[in-house]
Amino acid sequence: MENTDTEEAQTIQHFDGMGATCYPEGVHYRVWAPHAESVSVVGNFNDWKADKNPLQSEENGFWSALVENAKEGDEYKFSLKTPSGNLMRNDPYALKMTNSAGNGIVYNQASFDWQGDEFYIPAWNELVIYELHVGTFNVKEKDGVGTLYTAIEKLDYLKGMGFNAVELMPCSEFPGSRSWGYNPASPFAIEADYGGPDGLKAFVKAAHQAGIAVILDVVYNHFGPSDMDLWQFDGWCENDGGGIYFYNDWRAETPWGKTRPDYGRNEVRQYIHDNAIMWLRDYHVDGLRMDMVPYIRNVKADGNPGNDIAEGMSLVQWINKDVREQFPNHILIAEDMHSLDFITNSVENGGLGYGSQWDAKFVHSVREAIITANDQDRDMESIVQAVTDSYNSDSFQRIIYTESHDEVANGQARVAEEIADGDVNNWYSKKRAALGVSLVLTSPGIPMIFQGQPLLEDKWFSDSDPIDWSRLEKFSGFAELHRDIIHQRRNWFGVTAGLQGQNVAIIRADDDKKVLVMHRWKDGGPKDSVVVVLNFSTETFTDYKVGFPRGGKWHLRFNSDKAEYDPEFSNLSVHDTDTMDGEFDDCKVYASLHIPPYTALIYSQED
Repeated sequence: MENTDTEEAQTIQHFDGMGATCYPEGVHYRVWAPHAESVSVVGNFNDWKADKNPLQSEENGFWSALVENAKEGDEYKFSLKTPSGNLMRNDPYALKMTNSAGNGIVYNQASFDWQGDEFYIPAWNELVIYELHVGTFNVKEKDGVGTLYTAIEKLDYLKGMGFNAVELMPCSEFPGSRSWGYNPASPFAIEADYGGPDGLKAFVKAAHQAGIAVILDVVYNHFGPSDMDLWQFDGWCENDGGGIYFYNDWRAETPWGKTRPDYGRNEVRQYIHDNAIMWLRDYHVDGLRMDMVPYIRNVKADGNPGNDIAEGMSLVQWINKDVREQFPNHILIAEDMHSLDFITNSVENGGLGYGSQWDAKFVHSVREAIITANDQDRDMESIVQAVTDSYNSDSFQRIIYTESHDEVANGQARVAEEIADGDVNNWYSKKRAALGVSLVLTSPGIPMIFQGQPLLEDKWFSDSDPIDWSRLEKFSGFAELHRDIIHQRRNWFGVTAGLQGQNVAIIRADDDKKVLVMHRWKDGGPKDSVVVVLNFSTETFTDYKVGFPRGGKWHLRFNSDKAEYDPEFSNLSVHDTDTMDGEFDDCKVYASLHIPPYTALIYSQED
């Protein structure tokens, strides 16, 4: 009898991993259920009989067993006998689901053929991100949803536009077939309607082949709140709370229900840590963007120290530190929106250790500036602040944008729609939306564009309103404008390296004429130093004298007013410019510029 126990213990130790893990000997199941009296695994391998495959009790409330006749593709659940009754629960670590209210499916991470996929995310100063919602990005059938496979079909478009990173809104299994994704029911599984785990791997592999990095949204500030077997998983709870995976006191409260994970419990910390690492290790994802970090570090996200969650912050630091060590160069992005240096400061310096953060100050200031109807009300100083801001003296610790899923929903619409309600195909809308995009792509920071933005999509973002790809032909010039300025931002032609640099100097912020002129550079000099001119008014300036950082000929690289971009644009004659001697704006030389209304101009030198 003693020998059998010893053999059993050795067997249990031999098989690592939580959930259902495929081994040559069969499928090994492990689950954490500290309040269960007994646990078994049921599935189509044992006719769903609870007495066929009992799990052995391990230390600290874990249970496990090897089922030799189970295999990849089998459906399964855990059957728990508890003081609260007999419970059927989906595996918290399930990698694949029939649907959010269905069964888990045994999935073998090793079965996907990556064909030697080895990809390195571009340097962060070179990134141009496209935010994408799988369910609405490329919908092929009426009333259908987009999938990771249909999204692959548009990678050539993204590559041609110049995007070298996509950020996927959350893809974890959620209730139903439509959602933004920020209500994960089964955090380790990929939404079945999107194509499941093989769908995500196929998308990442294809993106890498196109030279595009993949950043994935993850949600750790709450789970659910519906279709969630994590809730009172093994029957235990306090105060009618969520049980072992959740806080069961006042700290449970979030805007999405009383579903904040218990960041202080080791098994829950490990669960979230395992999830973060899984995306990078098993799905070859190049970065993570964590949703609403303020609700991980503070119960009410109000900055009141009495509401701080120290263990939430230490969990984030643990994840970020381990990612940085195990997956160097992968990017970790915080959606914090409180504009705090410590979010992107290193863990060693007491920060949370994110690589970059969505920049609230930029998006709010710039949207306000381009949506404001009257030119005289435009606040040039707030634009200057938006352009020159950085975190920890590093411009690339911020993601800058005018549209994201949050900024074009929740009571707000696309920039062009905000400018001219119901009429985005309007001169003011197009000109000022283009001005906003130009500011995003010429300011220091990591620029991000939201899906449909180059197509002049109207209204607001909804998970039931797919991208209308017919607009690509209708507004082909507007899409070309985005493409051309992205190419300048990425220095495709070798003459605008400064747009990938840390440095910016405001040459002039003209509050009277509403013109901003800035010098951008990386190392400085020809083919590096860039002068960006932005006119935030309807005025056309024919002899606008402004200082330039260096004498000689400056070549016009981009003009957002060209008729090719839109037949309504004025297409005024703008050319290369030669500097003249004379002190202007603390510069020793100046140029006389022709600046069309609501226009962005980019100049650089050859030698």
